[in-house]
Amino acid sequence: MIEKLIAKIQETKAPVVVGLDPMLAYIPEQVKAAAFAEFGETLEGAAEAVWQFNRAIVDEVYDLIPAVKPQIAMYEQFGIPGLQAFKRTVDYCHEKGLVVIGDVKRGDIGSTSAAYATAHLGSVQVGSAQLVPFGEDFATVNPYLGSDGVKPFLEVCKSEDKGIFVLVKTSNPSSGEFQDRLVDGKPLYELVGEKVAEWAETCMNGQYSEVGAVVGATYPEMGKVLRKVMPKSFILVPGYGAQGGKAADLVHYFNEDGLGAIVNSSRGIIAAYRQEKYAAFGPEHFAQASRAAVGDMIADINQALENR
Repeated sequence: MIEKLIAKIQETKAPVVVGLDPMLAYIPEQVKAAAFAEFGETLEGAAEAVWQFNRAIVDEVYDLIPAVKPQIAMYEQFGIPGLQAFKRTVDYCHEKGLVVIGDVKRGDIGSTSAAYATAHLGSVQVGSAQLVPFGEDFATVNPYLGSDGVKPFLEVCKSEDKGIFVLVKTSNPSSGEFQDRLVDGKPLYELVGEKVAEWAETCMNGQYSEVGAVVGATYPEMGKVLRKVMPKSFILVPGYGAQGGKAADLVHYFNEDGLGAIVNSSRGIIAAYRQEKYAAFGPEHFAQASRAAVGDMIADINQALENR
């Protein structure tokens, strides 16, 4: 799967991923009104609004980008209808030729992780049928429980040609409470990075591994270190834009071949119409505002890479 992602990045010349993390507050009133008129102010109505919002944005940006990253919590908050909207979004993005990174942050004891891996990357046997539950191409994985929690995902990656991004250094302000603590003279995030590099060697697919890492854009100096620690892993970089990450700070996440990283923006894209820069589009043209924001993001990152 990593080779497919690389091919899409090279085809679009866009090392970016759009985070489909819809909150009701981001969804324009006319979209919510149409959904509520059909389903009422219910969980079903909220899920329909999310789905229609996602579809409009995907229709506008799919030709510019290689991948999307739906964050499952934004769908789970609307219960079963929300999960159905998540599945519809995954399937629709696949129809549009996009790689889908399921931002699910799973990780548990072995048998539970195996079930999570099956749910999001694999298939499940139901009687005589082999069925695909959610069907993402990649999933984010929390390594806190150690190898027991990660190995089931590695097995699915090998058997299903899928990939994972392991949390190494996250972009949130309090990440350092645990991730920066020194263990045997090294920060914990660096030790996790070394373990990711080990796992990566077991799942190689060409020059890069199916095992990638999540390293936040808000900590560029740490990203520079981790790029060297994990030379064969793609780095998924959250925190660009709305969280303060700047393109010039991200060049060290990439290898000399111009590959090795993919940068995420979520609300900076899907809620672009709410920003002063794109306000002229208005809520009625929210998806076109997202397209403009994607174009600006791609240009910003590519210029930074050219100037490094």
